[in-house]
Amino acid sequence: MSRLEQLLDSGRRVVTAELPIRDGASAAVVERPLAELAPLVDAVGVTDNAGAHAHASSVAVASLVQRAGVEPIMNIACRDRNRLALQADLLGAAMHGIENVLCISGDDVTAGDEPGTRRVFDLDSPQLLSLAGTLGAGTFLSGRPIDPAPDFFLGAVENPTAPPYEYRAERVAKKIRAGARFFLLQVVFEIEPLAAFLERVAALGLVERAHFLPSICIVRSPGQLRYLHEHIAGVSVPDRLIAEAEAIAATDRSTWLLDRAAALAEDALALPGVDGLHLIPLGGPELVGRLLERLDPDLRKEQDGHRSRVEV
Repeated sequence: MSRLEQLLDSGRRVVTAELPIRDGASAAVVERPLAELAPLVDAVGVTDNAGAHAHASSVAVASLVQRAGVEPIMNIACRDRNRLALQADLLGAAMHGIENVLCISGDDVTAGDEPGTRRVFDLDSPQLLSLAGTLGAGTFLSGRPIDPAPDFFLGAVENPTAPPYEYRAERVAKKIRAGARFFLLQVVFEIEPLAAFLERVAALGLVERAHFLPSICIVRSPGQLRYLHEHIAGVSVPDRLIAEAEAIAATDRSTWLLDRAAALAEDALALPGVDGLHLIPLGGPELVGRLLERLDPDLRKEQDGHRSRVEV
C-alpha cells in the first residue's frame, strides 16, 4: 500500500504537487525541482507527454522520483499507447515500486507541437482503470497470470468547470466503478464551480468512495493566466481575473497572484469532500513553499508531521 493511500484513507489532508516539465536527457532536470518540492509535499505528480508535447517517459521520471525517496503519482495516457504498451508500462512501473497511478485520456494531439501525430486510444480512461485493476488482481487482459501481481493505488481526473456540468458527477461514478480511488481535479480559478461539482458528487454518494484533490495553479504573471485560458484544453480563466491581475502594478503582480491562489486553496480546503490539494507551480517549484506558508496553520502542522525527505 502506498503512503499516499495510507494518508488519504486515514483522513489526513494531503498536499501533492506537479513536477515541473523540463526538456533534457539528464536526471538533473528532474532532481533540481524535485529537491525543492520533496520537503513540502506528500507525493509528486509526473505528467505523461502533457499538452501533447513529447517529454521524457513518465515511467522513467517516476522511477527517478521513487529512487530519490519521494512518492510519484505516475500519469499514464491512453492517447499514445495500445493495450500491450499500457500493460507493459504499468508492469514496468510496478517493478520500480511505483504504486500511485493516474489513468488519463491525454490532451488531443492538436494541442501539441506535432499535430500530425496519430492518436491511439485503444482504450479510454475508464477502460485503462479497469485494465490496471485486472493486472492488480494477478492477470493480463489475456488471462495469463502475473506473479507477483502489482499493487496500484489508482487515480483519475475530472473537470469541475467543463459542460455538461451535470454529467461530470456521472463520469466520476463511472471511473470509481472502474477502480479509481482518488481524483485530481482540473485547475479551477473560482470556487463556485468547484463547490457545485462537489455537491453533485456528494449527492451521488461518491465522496465516501474516493478522495478528491482540487488543483490550484500558481502563476507569476497575467500572461501565464492568458496562456492557460487560450491554449490549455479544459482550463478556463475568468476575464475578470486576468484584468484584475493586469491592473496591479508590475512589481506587485507576483505577490498578488500568489495571495489569490492561497485564498482559493483555503476556500477549496473548506469544501466538504475535499481531501487535500494538488498544486501546479507554473511559475516555478519554489512557489509551492511560498503558497503553503500562507495556508491554514493546521494544514502546515499536518504537513510537518509527514513530509517526504529527498536524497539526490
